[in-house]
Formats: sequence, C-alpha cells, structure tokens
Amino acid sequence: MSESHFNANDHAWIRELMDYPQTLARQLDFFDDTAQISIPEDPIEKVVFQDRAKAAIRKIAQNRGHILMVGRPGTGKSLLADMFKEVLEKSMGDYLRPTESIVAYPGKDRHHIRLAYESPDKIENRIEALNNDIVTAADAIEEFSLEDQIQSVRKLKKGLLWITGLTAVAGIFFPPAFIGTSLAGIGAIFMFMQENNHRAQEKIQREAQTGKKNTVKKIVDMVPEVLFDPRQDTELMARISEPTARNLKGGFRHDPYQSGTLHTPCHKRAFLGAHATAPIIYLDELKTLIKAGYMADLLEIIQNRHYILEGGRNSGSGSADRSEDTLKADNIFIACCNHDTLAYLQEEGDGAFLSRIEDKGEVIQMESAVLQTPENIRQVAQYVKQEIDSVGREFESVWGRIIEKEGHAGVRVRSEQIFGQPLPEDYRLAERDFSRAAVMEIIKELRCRASDGKLSTILRPINGVIKSAEFAAILDNADLVGPDHVRRALEEHLSLEGAMSREVVKHKKDLKKYISAMSDSVGYVVGLAVIQSRSSGQMFGQPLPIHCQINAGGADTVIAPGKTGDIAKAAAQNVRASIKKVFKKIKAPYVGYEMHVEYIQAHGGVEGDSASVAMDIGLISDYIKQPVNQKFGITGSLTGDIMLAVGGVTEKLRAIMDADLGMEGACIPWQNKHDVEPLLINTEVDFIQANEVPGLRIFRGADRSAPFDIYFCKTKYDAYHIMMGVDREEVETRMAARSRKDLQFIKTLESSK
Repeated sequence: MSESHFNANDHAWIRELMDYPQTLARQLDFFDDTAQISIPEDPIEKVVFQDRAKAAIRKIAQNRGHILMVGRPGTGKSLLADMFKEVLEKSMGDYLRPTESIVAYPGKDRHHIRLAYESPDKIENRIEALNNDIVTAADAIEEFSLEDQIQSVRKLKKGLLWITGLTAVAGIFFPPAFIGTSLAGIGAIFMFMQENNHRAQEKIQREAQTGKKNTVKKIVDMVPEVLFDPRQDTELMARISEPTARNLKGGFRHDPYQSGTLHTPCHKRAFLGAHATAPIIYLDELKTLIKAGYMADLLEIIQNRHYILEGGRNSGSGSADRSEDTLKADNIFIACCNHDTLAYLQEEGDGAFLSRIEDKGEVIQMESAVLQTPENIRQVAQYVKQEIDSVGREFESVWGRIIEKEGHAGVRVRSEQIFGQPLPEDYRLAERDFSRAAVMEIIKELRCRASDGKLSTILRPINGVIKSAEFAAILDNADLVGPDHVRRALEEHLSLEGAMSREVVKHKKDLKKYISAMSDSVGYVVGLAVIQSRSSGQMFGQPLPIHCQINAGGADTVIAPGKTGDIAKAAAQNVRASIKKVFKKIKAPYVGYEMHVEYIQAHGGVEGDSASVAMDIGLISDYIKQPVNQKFGITGSLTGDIMLAVGGVTEKLRAIMDADLGMEGACIPWQNKHDVEPLLINTEVDFIQANEVPGLRIFRGADRSAPFDIYFCKTKYDAYHIMMGVDREEVETRMAARSRKDLQFIKTLESSK
C-alpha cells in the first residue's frame, strides 16, 4: 500500500463541503419567500453584483464625465447606462437639459445656413408674426380681373340689343329698316360671345394663381426653421445603436426640387443629430461605430465640443451645404464594448479614444463573475424579486384590460386556448414569489456557470429561466415558485451550444454503451470535456471517450490524430514525459514506445489540457492490460504525478450525472473541490472514502437512490485506484515486468535478423 497523500484535515475539509447548503440557507434566512424582499429606491442599486462599476458611475456622475463599460453581453451594461441617466435626471436634469431652441436661417448663398440658439417662446412668436405678415402680403396682391373689358363689352352689347329692337319696330312701317335689325342682332351675339370669353380667361387665371405663388415663395423661403425645440424633445439620453454621421452630427435632406424656382432652401432641409440635441449619448456596442468609420469625427468633437453641420455626401443634393456657425456638442458619452473591441481601441491611434474617455471619466471593467459573499447572495435574492416584479408588469400590460373586463375566469378560458390544456377553476394569471429553495436553485445555476467558488454575473439568460419558472408555477397553480419549477425551466432554456451539447450527450450515451459491450475496457477511459456558449459564456459539459495504445519499438513519440489544438498536443507530450519519468524512477528498461491517443468521434476537435490525466490512465491501462471502470469519468491536468485544477468541472459533472447515461461517479482534482458545492443544493449527500481518497456521494433520486460518487484526487495514483482498482506499487511492478518483456522481445527480433 502506497503512502497516503491525505490527512485528517483533508477529510475534514471534504466533510465541510457537505455543510454548504446549510450555510447558504443561513445566508438567505432573512426571507422565507421573495415577497419579504424590498427593492432599493436608488436606481443604481437595482443593478446587482457590479459594485465597482456602480461606485465609478456615482463618481463620474458627480463630475459629468464619460464612461466606457467593457464586459461580456448580459453583465448589465445597458441597465447601468439607464440607471446613470436616471441618477443624472434626478440630480442635475434641469441643468443638463437644453433650454434654447436651435434655429436655422438662410446663409450667404443657397448652399450656406446660419445657426442660432434662441429662446423657444421668442422664436415661436417671431415665426408666427412672419407667417401672419406673409398671409397679409399674399392677401394684399390684387386678384386678376378682366372686369373693365367685360363691362365695356356688356355696354356695347346692350346698345346693339336696343338698336335691334328699335329697327325691328321701324321695319313694320319702313321695311328697309330690317337690314339694320339683322346687322345689330349679329353684333349683339358677337358681343355676348366676347363677354363669355373674357369671363373664362378670368376664371382660368384666378384658379392658377400664378402671380400670387411666385410672389410669396421668395418671402416664405426667408422664414427661419426651428431644428430643435427643447419643449418638445425632452429626452435626456439618446440611444445610438448604429452610429453614423447622419444620426450623430445631422446633415441636410435630399431636395427633389433642385432646379428652377421650386427648390427648397437648405436651411429648411437641415436636421440635427444627437451631438446637438442630447446631453447624454449612449453608444450601445462601440464596435458598430468603428465599423461605420466615425471614430475620427467623434474624437474631434469630444476634443473641441463643437462642430460644423455639413452635407457629408460626395455628390447629390445637400453635398455642398454647410453651416456658417458651429453647433455646441458638450455631450456626456456612455459607451459599451466587449474585450475584442477594447483591444482594437488600445491599438487604434495609440489609444486616442481611451485617452479621451479617461481624461474626463473612466473605463469600467464589468465583472463576469463575483465571489459568493453574503452580500452577493443577498443581491441574487434582490435580482430575483426585481424580475418577478417585471413579470407582473408584463402581465398587467398584456392582460390588464382582459382582467378588468372579464376577470380571471376570462383569462383562464383564453389561456386554455394558448396552452392547449384545461386549467384549474381558481387559475389566476399573476406573478408568484420564489421560495427560498427556488432562489437557492438560481444561486446553484449561477455557481455552475462560473468557477472558483464564484457567481456568474451574466444574468440575461437567467431572466428567461425566471420567467419560465413563473409560468410553470402558474400552470401548476402553485402558491410559490419552487425548486422543481426552476429545474424544469432550466431544461427548457438552452442556448444553441447547450442544445447541441444535449444531442452530443445522447449520442455519447449510445456510443459508450456500444464500446463497453464490444471491448474489454483496456485502454478505454471516459474523459470529461466542455463547450462554451459564445453568447452567454455558459459552459456545457459532455463525456469524451478516449482510447489509448502503447506499442513497443518504433518512433519514441505520442500521436494524437484529428483536430487537436496546440495545448492538447502539449498535454499529450507531457503525459509521455510523465510515463517516461516512472520508467526512470523504477529503473525499468525503456525500449522506446509509440503512444497513440484517439479522441473517439470528437469531430469538432479537442483543445486544452484537462484530458491529460485521462490520457495517462488510458495509456497505463493499455500498457499493464488493466481494465478501466467505464462508469467513472475523469478530468484534470497532469504535471508530473500531480493532478492540477481545470475549468468547467461543475458543468462536466452535471453532464454525466444524468441517470440515463449510466455513469456512477467521477474523479476530479483536489483543487476543484469547491466546484462541487452547487451540486449539493437541494440534494442528499454522504461522505465516502476509498483507499484514503475522500469523496462525496450525491443521491440523484428520491429516497437516497441513484448514488453518484465524486472523488477528490491529488495525484494520478489516487485516480489509478478509483478508475482501475490498482495502487502505485502494483502499477510500477507491472510496468517494470512489461518493459523487461518488451526488451526481451526486441532482442529476439534483432537476433533473428
């Protein structure tokens, strides 16, 4: 029996892990359910976990500085920006908000405008007076008329009619007079037609009103244009998701009537961007600003605090338009980006943008994980309560009118159509508070999504989990959301990578059963791997079957075919060095070995060193012909004989704890012992021990059924005992015997040549 690496203190530390659920429950003893939790009045305190960022925002708000928040999506950058605006709204909003209108006047020529800051009331009264004067001037223009010509024609027509009548009477007594009657009648008819012609011309000219329009347009084109009215645009912060010169600086609209006398003057086509109108500008995702090529303009505006309004196009209407005056641009900038964008900003222009930010503000690093302290535990409960209230507001927004008119009975009938199932008679569509055990399940999930005893601060994916748990409790008509509702919600909410991982685990389950049935388990080992979601950063574990072989003679190397990353290749070489070290230590002849490592059906490739212990066990298993327990998985980084910590252990264990997979336990590095803590929440646990190696037994089923054993190993020899049932002395003895046998075999081959 080899000397133990464990002492009484080590066993005591493992036993202390069993107290984690009780310790967590004590940290949450200030409430029984979330109805007893109050939400702080301070807007900034509604953002959880980001204490350093919140302190920096308070300081920056005091000095009206700029902020650049750097962090992964879902850590609360947008929420902090909103809270920053609320704080400034309450503290300095009346001073930050613009009080003057921005007015555009005609400039020195048709391509220039003049800009002025004026009182809204005064400019409104001035424009109203100008418009009244224009109406008066338009009304003062004499209306087109042919009345004089019409009157003269009418008089002549009447005279001819009298002559016609008189000559007709005279013709009775003197017949030659009828000649005068005919001539006078024809003349009267002609005059009647001439009168109608004059009236038609007068009507056409009046309807056209050509003279009136041409006269007034020149006056109308001189009227100033209000580009910004602070009484109408009262928003303190402008959100810019796709920054361009048009939405940040402004410009001039296209003029469809560019030619002739119908063109629109440029001061009436001008419009303003956020620089001139918004005291606070929120650039959501700075990468879009970089792609738009606006960085140079932004740096200049931040430096000068003013800019010229210009067309901004190479050709077309508005390209030559400019302002003769500058616009004020004393903005407070709140920008967000990820770490890849930050790396670009550090190189671009020697960090000119970062320099501008730090000159009057701060670059804030958002935490992606925080330590599990009592204060952070309290903030998790607060966060859950805030999301519950958000669900309640959503219910009120969507169903409020139906509840008011039809009551909850009407909502139940309509909800049955949505869910396709009958609902309880006392069904009520109202948010449920979380029980303490349900909050502990949320904490468990946050712990599982981080490492090193920390809580993940990427909360956006958890929002959907809380809402789904709410609906699960509503469908069950439960008074509170319980831990089972949260677990059901977690099953439903998987990222793309999580769904892929689930499919992979199903495939690996069948693969593992097939390999176990077809092989003697010599050289086969179940490693543990993770994939990571690009969107949420969450890790998803999966079993990784590995097959190893050692062949005597040939090239003294290790071969790991397939898409193997640099770190994984280095880990394989490290394993070879560790095995050679054992040969040297036991003074066994080393004849040269070709070592093969195959990651079975790992089509996506393998990277990292967490499979190095698994490789070592597989190679030793094949070398000494000792079967490996296929119902145990293993993960860990190998340095010499020591097993070192690796990442994603919690998710790796969760992936193989599904009873349908048939796994019964796992070996993990001693340094990863605290990663087991979240798996103990709302479960029954026992302390176990195998050959001095301490462990914990987690019961996955009801009534202490379906045990799952987790052993904490310090060296690879601890893992040998758990995985192959052999101790150090036996392994070294059998390795020495095999090496001597291989040496004799090679000598026999050489002598027969």
